[in-house]
Amino acid sequence: MPMIDAYAAAGTFADKHQLAVDLATAIMTIEQVPDIPMFRNNTAAFVHELPADCLSNVDGESNYVRVQVLTNSGALDRGKQLAVVRQLTDIIAKAAGDPALADRTWVLLTEASQGGWGLSGHANTNDELVSAARAQIAELAKHTPPS
Repeated sequence: MPMIDAYAAAGTFADKHQLAVDLATAIMTIEQVPDIPMFRNNTAAFVHELPADCLSNVDGESNYVRVQVLTNSGALDRGKQLAVVRQLTDIIAKAAGDPALADRTWVLLTEASQGGWGLSGHANTNDELVSAARAQIAELAKHTPPS
């Protein structure tokens, strides 16, 4: 249930909402979590627009994007880390209509500590999140007619 924050100079993206949807969808797909409400409702992206004078590299350029991805501990193995960075970078460049932005996009992967994933007013451990997901899957299965 990652949280994604994308930071860029104002005007970088024409459709910020679609960008947020695309980023959240990519993470959920890469993470390979079950397609259940618990994950769909709690995997989200936030697009933050900053005035161009509020970001800069050493040379004074402000045409960069920073994407920070927060996951629960151990959610992304090395293959998934590589996929997240590649796909989110590509999504950012496409959303900006600037293929060269891929070279100016930073993706930071961070993990919440055990017990540090707050959901529904509770600081969840990984085991608690897995148990909640299994309970929701079981509940959904009760209400799904057999095929």
